[in-house]
Amino acid sequence: MIDPAYLKDNLEAVRTALANRGMDLTRELEEIAALEARRRRLIPELEGLKREQNTAADEVAKAKRRGEDTAKIQEANRQRSAQIKQMTVELDLLEQRRNHALLVIPNLPHADVPVGKSAEDNTEVRRVGTPRDFAFMPQAHWDLGPALGIIDFERGTKIAGARFTVLVGAGARLARALINFMLDLHTKQHGYTEVEPPFLANTATLTGTGNLPKFEADLFKIAGEWDLYLVPTAEVPLTNMHRGELLDGKQLPIRYTAYTPCFRSEAGSYGADVRGLIRQHQFDKVELMAFSRPEESYNELERLTGNAEEVLKRLELPYRVVLLCTGDMGFASAKTYDLEVWLPSQNTYREISSCSNTEAFQARRANIKFRPAAGGRTEFVHTLNGSGLAVGRTLIAILENFQQEDGSVVVPAALRPYLDGAEKITRG
Repeated sequence: MIDPAYLKDNLEAVRTALANRGMDLTRELEEIAALEARRRRLIPELEGLKREQNTAADEVAKAKRRGEDTAKIQEANRQRSAQIKQMTVELDLLEQRRNHALLVIPNLPHADVPVGKSAEDNTEVRRVGTPRDFAFMPQAHWDLGPALGIIDFERGTKIAGARFTVLVGAGARLARALINFMLDLHTKQHGYTEVEPPFLANTATLTGTGNLPKFEADLFKIAGEWDLYLVPTAEVPLTNMHRGELLDGKQLPIRYTAYTPCFRSEAGSYGADVRGLIRQHQFDKVELMAFSRPEESYNELERLTGNAEEVLKRLELPYRVVLLCTGDMGFASAKTYDLEVWLPSQNTYREISSCSNTEAFQARRANIKFRPAAGGRTEFVHTLNGSGLAVGRTLIAILENFQQEDGSVVVPAALRPYLDGAEKITRG
């Protein structure tokens, strides 16, 4: 969540920043500012009453030792005690109302983020690699995969419904090879610690990352009395590894990577990317996660983005890096780079990773702080995350970019050690 104190003191700047996201939240922001102002007035009043109560208790003890009547002092104490209790309840309610309102307010865009309304206003940062010039008409992965016998859309639908897919034989092995290749790269060469987290998360965990309460419709909830949801991304459990903790500043940055299946209802996306593996309810992903000092977090964002790019470079896949505008950013992000891989069948670049700095937005929700190495006041860490990469979309990109005229697919050199040296995927 955004800092309520900053919001109160910079109400117009916050309103403008959110308007740049395409959101008019003037009424909500004014309500939060009013609640914060009342809270600020109430806290010193309450602390003053508590000090008076402590002083009065000492006066009662002294008066009793002198044999004096303490009835008036004790009556004043009872009234003050009732007032303290009433004000404590009021403060708790104020904080609950303020926090509930803050939970649905998105993060503020960083000053570097271009103002825009949609993906059309995003800024291309760089292109890496040159799309292949085919001597034949390239096929889409939804034709290539079934023809090779490695992707089965019909049986996926039969088993679970629309937007579920079965990978078979070389398709399943290719996905597993990609997962192992990515994890090895990020742990052995990029310095991340591998984590195998739960694939289920509770309400507190999803609230910490910003998925709840605003985006519950995007999640798959476990039926019955369970307070559990299927994870939409490994960002959720990895961020909450340190929920409610005070970290040692000397240990920062902390970097994690994890493979998980991801589960998303794709609420509101029906009709978009209905063919193939682009938008599935279940998909595999290798995630990158970092906890950073505030002053180092934007350098960390460049590093994390570069780590995700390295996967594409080693797989020899053409891609571009795009800086998202204010109107296309995710709820929790302050700044996001999208990596988009070239898909020949669509003659365009498609998202394969989003790398974001959420600054203190998630850390404030999840109460993750650090103590500076030189001492001083504790601060909220900055959290960063990115796909390194989405496995299904990487598999798609390999099939389409490395396809041959006879329908076979050349295996990128970097993956061959993970596939027993296989150089091609062919039918049968």
